[in-house]
Amino acid sequence: MTSTFDPNKAQNAVEIEKQFAVKAVEHAQTYWNLLEKVEPKQLKLSKHDDEIYEHMRKDFPELFEEPYEKITKLDEDAMKSKDGKERWRKFIESYKETIKDYNFGSLIRTDARDEYSETNTIFTTRIQFYAYEIARNRLGLNDQAHELAKQEAAKDKAKAEREKEKGKKKVEGQS
Repeated sequence: MTSTFDPNKAQNAVEIEKQFAVKAVEHAQTYWNLLEKVEPKQLKLSKHDDEIYEHMRKDFPELFEEPYEKITKLDEDAMKSKDGKERWRKFIESYKETIKDYNFGSLIRTDARDEYSETNTIFTTRIQFYAYEIARNRLGLNDQAHELAKQEAAKDKAKAEREKEKGKKKVEGQS
């Protein structure tokens, strides 16, 4: 006899949670790499970017008050307040049929001016990630992160070159 699965009563297996965490981290790394390589205003995250952006402007007009501080730096408490949860739930569910993995967990930087880190990251749904990052890109709020990502990539490349040279010298010294 099969019973009905109730996701609200299900226990998360540790392995499943780890897999979700790995996926979220991979998504964050991919996005950071995109920020390094593509000018944020040119970055397209989905074929629905225009719709998502306009929908966010309509449903969350308070976020779009200049100088856009509420998009630059996320207010997790406001997002998770009773009113915030209700508003975001309605927004999120409207993408159930159009955005793949719309409610899948994603990591987002709480402050657009900085990189991903333990203190600058929260867990959101994929569509919330899209909404904020599309807005940040279009409003120029990710420009500083773009420059930071390029600087980090240049440092990593220089370090790799130094390591490669050390390896060559070591091999030459053994001959």
